[in-house]
Parts: sequence; structure tokens; C-alpha cells
Amino acid sequence: MRQTDATRSRRKPLDADMFDEACPSSLVPIRFGDKWAALVIRCLESGPRRFSELRVPLRRVTPKVLTGSLRALERDGLVSRTVHPGPMPHVEYELTPLGRSLLEPMEAACLWASEHWEELLDAREAYEGTGSDASAAS
Repeated sequence: MRQTDATRSRRKPLDADMFDEACPSSLVPIRFGDKWAALVIRCLESGPRRFSELRVPLRRVTPKVLTGSLRALERDGLVSRTVHPGPMPHVEYELTPLGRSLLEPMEAACLWASEHWEELLDAREAYEGTGSDASAAS
């Protein structure tokens, strides 16, 4: 079901700080698609969004990378892209039923990360303290 322009205008804006640096979502070791895909999916959880709306909480993502992430999600059938023609044409992105089916496992992963927050931080700090990184392996 598509939302009308009147319904869209009453939609709550996305919180600019919904992905604060201290948020456990950045610590979840489980990846849903690329690095930003899970965050895009969370942004679309409450309904369709325009690219400019997604840019508010995803301000750390470059427009090029966000576009690539949206295209990958569309390719995988998780997100649909709708072009609204007219005097003020615009594009909206929305979760498909397949994309919505990821919300529950993502919530479980976020809950797990929040329960193990301190352990994850300790492990990362310990790893960084050893001087280990990807370049050392090459």
C-alpha cells in the first residue's frame, strides 16, 4: 500500500542521532548486506523515505556509498525504489516484504550487541592494543 502525499507529510522525521557513535549497532559483528545496509533497513522500518531523509541519520555515509547500498538492497529484493513523476518528481525507497522479514533477526542481533556491549568493546581494545590489523597480515 502506497502512502499519499498527505500521509507522507505527517510522517515523523528520522532522528539525526539515531545512529550515534556510541550506539551498539556499530558493534554488531553480524552483517546484513554491506556495511551500511542494516542501518538503511532500520531507517526504512517505519515506512518509505526519500534519499534526503535517509541522509539525516546516515550523515557519515557519502551520497555515492549510500546510493550503492540502496542499489544493492534493491538488487537483493530487500528494498523497492519508486519514482513519483509530476511537477515535483521524487524517488522513495521502501522495504519489501522480504526486507521487512529481516527486522526481527536484526532486532535480535542488536539486543545481543547491547547485552555484550562491554565484552565487545574490551575485545576491540585488546585487539587494537596488540598492534594487529589487516595490514600486518599481508
